[in-house]
Amino acid sequence: MASFLSSFVLPIAVAAVALVLLLGLVNMMKGGSPNTSQKLMRLRVLLQFIAIVITMIAVWAMGH
Repeated sequence: MASFLSSFVLPIAVAAVALVLLLGLVNMMKGGSPNTSQKLMRLRVLLQFIAIVITMIAVWAMGH
C-alpha cells in the first residue's frame, strides 16, 4: 500500500496542487477576477491538505 501511495497517488496529488497554483498565478498576472483567485487559493489549500495526509499515510505504512 505504501508503494502504491508514494508511487502513484502522491505524485498525482502534488501535480494537482502545482496545477491549481499555476492557474492562480496566471489568473493574477492577467488581472483576472479576484473571486476566481480566491476560489483557486481555497482549492489549493484543500489539495495541499490532501497531499499532506497522503504523505503521512504513506510514511506510516512504510513503518509497518
